[in-house]
Amino acid sequence: MTTVLLSLGSNLRPQHHLQAALRVLRERFGQIAVSPAYRTPAVGFDGPDFLNNAVMLHTDLPLAELDDWLHAVEDAHGRDRSGPRFSDRTLDIDVVYYGDLVVEGPGHLRIPRPELKHAFVLKPLADIAPDFIDPVRGLSLRQMWQAHPQYGDAFDTVELAGHTL
Repeated sequence: MTTVLLSLGSNLRPQHHLQAALRVLRERFGQIAVSPAYRTPAVGFDGPDFLNNAVMLHTDLPLAELDDWLHAVEDAHGRDRSGPRFSDRTLDIDVVYYGDLVVEGPGHLRIPRPELKHAFVLKPLADIAPDFIDPVRGLSLRQMWQAHPQYGDAFDTVELAGHTL
């Protein structure tokens, strides 16, 4: 079984879509670790605030199959891929880590995800997997978060109904 860390985000009915994603992930993978959900401003465009959280799960699905399955979940929840890359979205689920695998193109899939530079990706991951070691940097997520410029900042936490944070 491979340890997988996912980043989830939504800025269109975000509580609804994140709750739905957690339900689907639990149905498919059983027990999952879920971080708090944080409200953060949109990055790269003007839009409603996002809610972002992270999930840790264990799977024997190959990376390509997992990525395809997650895209299908996004699509089933109204994800529109026709607009610009930075735009409003109902649901965004990215594989940030797939065990200690490193993938650097070609194609759209990069592991670890470059979005790790953003607090909205790194903080939730560090919440649920602080001792996970980044295979490129050789640092734990805790160490990476503690070195982040936004470490120590206050973040607005949003409770997802039916999920204890």
